[in-house]
Amino acid sequence: MKKILFSGILSTILFTSCGKKEEKKEALYPENVAEKLSPEDQLVADGKELFESNKAACFSCHKVDKKVIGPSVKDIAKIYKEQNGDMVAFLRKKADPIVDPSQYNVMETNFAILKTMSDEEIKSLEAYMMSTIK
Repeated sequence: MKKILFSGILSTILFTSCGKKEEKKEALYPENVAEKLSPEDQLVADGKELFESNKAACFSCHKVDKKVIGPSVKDIAKIYKEQNGDMVAFLRKKADPIVDPSQYNVMETNFAILKTMSDEEIKSLEAYMMSTIK
């Protein structure tokens, strides 16, 4: 009798524990509600990603809010905005430096990195940097 009772309990446990339970998982952001970035916001996001990447390595000399080796991103953006400067032209070595020109020779070697970047990438860097002062 004990064997039959034990077998019955064991069978019940096995059937209930081995049965597949389907868990319904809801998407954190349902597809129909997912927000897409505007082209401008996407350019800023791409620029931030590039700025913080090893490809551009901007972050190694520039921080958003403070001067490290180079001036802060906010200071650079503020000066370019105030003086109506062309950051893209400067990054392409087609314009003179307007932010801390005395330090230009120190950072000039970094332009080799910028030569490998597309115009779109350079524009995204500018968009990101300018977005820090909005």
